[in-house]
Amino acid sequence: MELKCMAEKSADSIAEVFTAFLKLGLTSFGGPIAHLGYFRTEFVERRKWLSESSYADIVALCQFLPGPASSQVGFALGILRGKSLLGGFAAWFAFTMPSALVLLAFAFGATAFTGPFAEGILHGLKLVAVAVVAQAIWGMASSLTPDRERAAIALAAVAIVVFVGGSFGQIGAIVLGAVAGLWLCRGNGPALTGHLGFSVSHRLGVIALVLFAILFLVTPLVATTTGSQGLALFDAFYRSGALVFGGGHVVLPLLQAEVVTPGWVSNADFLAGYGMAQAVPGPLFTFAAYLGAVMVPAPNGLAGASIALIALSLPGLLLVYGMLPFWDALRLRPRAQAAMRGTNAAVVGILGAALYDPVWTSAVLTPRDFAVALAGFLLLTVWKLPPWIVVVILAAAGAALRLI
Repeated sequence: MELKCMAEKSADSIAEVFTAFLKLGLTSFGGPIAHLGYFRTEFVERRKWLSESSYADIVALCQFLPGPASSQVGFALGILRGKSLLGGFAAWFAFTMPSALVLLAFAFGATAFTGPFAEGILHGLKLVAVAVVAQAIWGMASSLTPDRERAAIALAAVAIVVFVGGSFGQIGAIVLGAVAGLWLCRGNGPALTGHLGFSVSHRLGVIALVLFAILFLVTPLVATTTGSQGLALFDAFYRSGALVFGGGHVVLPLLQAEVVTPGWVSNADFLAGYGMAQAVPGPLFTFAAYLGAVMVPAPNGLAGASIALIALSLPGLLLVYGMLPFWDALRLRPRAQAAMRGTNAAVVGILGAALYDPVWTSAVLTPRDFAVALAGFLLLTVWKLPPWIVVVILAAAGAALRLI
């Protein structure tokens, strides 16, 4: 009888988690920083699932790790409230699926967009990408490169990405940021406090971290040996998800190197989907569902979308689950904090390089394109309009320019 009551209580908690995050998945516009604000309002203030300090501690953990911060925080909150890994998956699924389904539908319908009007809308979505990435750099630079040392790291990251190119350039920039941070960024931030109260055992944490490493190191070897396109697709998105520091926008250059460079997705389709991703609620990582669907080699369609979305999200979720038992001790070490500051600065440089190529070079083709993109940037940064409204305005402007 007692076991039955416990099972029912656990099921009720998981259902509560799913319902709460489904509501947020349908309504949370504005990107990862806005999502964290929605989470705080819903779970700290309204539902009182946890205290302010505990929430801040979870956010600190997810910002320390690569991956989509808002999805990782939601995953951790689901584990906390649902008292199990199943609660975490319920939170991730409910928060992610609404926008993933919208982008999947857009992928299936994008090929039907023909004629000047439709092409103008798609070009307007590319200009949205220019405005949104510029806004992300503007905001991140002010907080992540506030001094000369971190600005120098960002500049060096730009140089590495430009001269090396591809995924090796981005990985090299991230490694440089961490190493330079150990040397240049000690004592450049406030001391961290707080305590996490998750009941995840050290054994389960180690298993998750080992699984993360195995998938990261072994999958590319198996994909190369077997020649499997499905494994190659999984590896490309998994590797990108494992290297994303600083929020969802940073995945743009990583994915561009993985899917556009080998010719799996055209640059035009890539930027149109990225622009559309700004108009939907939920995490930006659902962009992966669109890319997996529009791939030229199979698997694509629904199968490709599922592989890409799971592969991009999985490393961040494994890292959060694996680090929960160890975070309290690690986060207080000055070296870990210094390395993270350097990595965050490098992220600004990577995103800055991506703003030029592929975003700017593929979207801003005329002075009128520049004027529309600048208007979108100002609407986001000065007038503070929600991103979905800016998407509508710039898509309409793109269509109008094609018809003039």
